[in-house]
Amino acid sequence: MDKGSEVVMDNWIFWTVSGFMGLVVALTLARASRAAPAQAASQDLEIYRDQLAEVERDLVRGTLDPDEAERLRIEVSRRLLDADRNASRADSPARGSTIAAAAIIATAIAAAYLFYSRLGAPGYDDLPAKARIAALEEARAARPSQAEAEGLSPAPPAPAADADFIELVDQLRDAVSRNPDDLRGQQLLARNEAALGNFRQAAAAQKQVIALQDSPSATEYAHLAELLAISAGGYVSPEGEAALEQALAHDADQPLALYLSGLMMAQGGREDLAFHYWKKALDVSPAAAPWQQSVLQAMPEIAMRAGARWTAPTVMGAISDLPAADRAEATQELVEGLAGRLEAQGGSAAEWARLITAYGVLNRANDARMAWQKAQVVLDGQPDLSVVRQAAIDAGVME
Repeated sequence: MDKGSEVVMDNWIFWTVSGFMGLVVALTLARASRAAPAQAASQDLEIYRDQLAEVERDLVRGTLDPDEAERLRIEVSRRLLDADRNASRADSPARGSTIAAAAIIATAIAAAYLFYSRLGAPGYDDLPAKARIAALEEARAARPSQAEAEGLSPAPPAPAADADFIELVDQLRDAVSRNPDDLRGQQLLARNEAALGNFRQAAAAQKQVIALQDSPSATEYAHLAELLAISAGGYVSPEGEAALEQALAHDADQPLALYLSGLMMAQGGREDLAFHYWKKALDVSPAAAPWQQSVLQAMPEIAMRAGARWTAPTVMGAISDLPAADRAEATQELVEGLAGRLEAQGGSAAEWARLITAYGVLNRANDARMAWQKAQVVLDGQPDLSVVRQAAIDAGVME
């Protein structure tokens, strides 16, 4: 017997057993509903018979005169006849009740079949959450490497660049090849290769940037993971995952690393972990992070699949619904609000870094530089000032 025949047979057995069990339960409930009136009627008969016997005893003892005893006999006998008729009706249910019970049973079985045929999977073994997660993790561990993914992904189209810039990058490549241990040269090469759309070469340079430092920052690891993902057509490979783990080990609130980790988990079917990473990424991200809108759009479905409740941040949700022409102005207002709050009340290093990054994205270099100077005063001596320093480096306001 082939697999398809086995599934059909399993389905037939499943529905036969399910239907029989449903029928037994329904008939049991129907019988119980009919037994209750019959039992009550039987108890009434016993009570009235006892009352008649009591009347006779009272008459013999002389506590009742004959006229009163006769009146009581007539009244109790009338009630006894009524109770006997009720008991007879309870023992012989009407044909309509039987038909109604049969209709309810048939409707319940048909509804169960329709409901389960849409949402269930008869013929398949149970697959509890623990087993599903284990299967997903096994598949994720066996996913393609960075080299395999790059081999399957066409190189991203190169942006337009003038001849003078291309010539300068050629000179930079030559200089770095002659002095590969030049950290600044590798940093410039990674940045300019990415600007030319050569993301695989940019990733190779970024690996050197990390290798040449004793304590690379979380942002540098996150940037490497981003370059690897772009090189693989948006896919986060095991090599990219390793870079993300390093980034989050250095800074658990690194926004880009959180976003890419959520993307990786969503690609692997782990919507529960994707929701965790993306929710945190939205909480700590700069006001104008380039990936923010895509995450906001994906979060309702991710939350539903993860079985979690989620409501879009009030301000962000409002900005995402605005027309493109108004969105920039609203973003500016959001940044100004953050700047005003930090100026008046102070804030954490992550918030100062978010403000500096937002200024950099909005091309407000002077404001980013001033925010960095204020942050140095407010956070002087605190170990997490390095997060703000990295934001200032990324925004181009300090070396």
